[in-house]
Amino acid sequence: MREDDLRESSNIEDRRGSSGGGGLRTGGLGIGAVVVLSLIGWAFGIDPSVLINGAQQVAGNAPPTSQTAPTQTRPGAPGDDVGRFVARVLGETEDVWSQVLPRETGRQYERPVLVLFSGLTPSGCGSAESAMGPFYCPLDRKLYLDTAFFQDMQRRMGGGGDFAYAYVIAHEVGHHVQNLIGLLPKVQEAQRQARQDADKATANDLSVRIELMADCLAGVWANQMNQRHRNINDADLQQAAATATAIGDDRISQAAGRAVVRDSFTHGSSEQRVRWLGTGLRTGTIAGCNTFQQ
Repeated sequence: MREDDLRESSNIEDRRGSSGGGGLRTGGLGIGAVVVLSLIGWAFGIDPSVLINGAQQVAGNAPPTSQTAPTQTRPGAPGDDVGRFVARVLGETEDVWSQVLPRETGRQYERPVLVLFSGLTPSGCGSAESAMGPFYCPLDRKLYLDTAFFQDMQRRMGGGGDFAYAYVIAHEVGHHVQNLIGLLPKVQEAQRQARQDADKATANDLSVRIELMADCLAGVWANQMNQRHRNINDADLQQAAATATAIGDDRISQAAGRAVVRDSFTHGSSEQRVRWLGTGLRTGTIAGCNTFQQ
């Protein structure tokens, strides 16, 4: 993907290299176990702190505690290559959604802040840890990204490449779009009700639909960007498809040696993720991304 002519966003908080953000004290639980449990939580939509806490209780250790420390923040577009790439992708999401959202929904686009961090940092939704992967916090309307995740995509997930990395960022921006149109809070409330009713299958199904829609919205962004800059080729599309395949719930279950149970999915199968990303790329519209009527 050619990104040299994309505008760099200044809506970035660069916390990388900061010693702040809180330190996770894990008692006697090894850091390797913490990383594994965090990856499982990210993949299946479970709060990693719950898994870590439970594992420590089983091991007879004290639960982890967070220690808050000052966080150093460098506002504006970063100067390093990875930081500038992220700033350019974010800038293009701002430019695209500032046009598409009012045109299709009548709502103005509010630009989110993207927080770059390394290791651990505080967020409005609790501690952001690198092993959790990128995420969007609707409470503070910020995106959180440890760029080391890009390396994990190459080593562990069979994905990688500039367009694949851009897809990851655009997916999280897709959740912000869902929040702005009022869909995300409605789905989260429905999920809470389903969990109260012990209806885990419904709660998981709602999660799958919201995640697949974010994949589709990432495709919408790519469609609109390509119309503006003609900067995506077949190799880029293959990169994104490979990444979407690698992070499908079925592929993650198989890689972990577990049975594939569709009712346990929280993000969608590999086929679904590739299909909905492709739907967004093909239609280029929010209306084409209604996963709740499919």
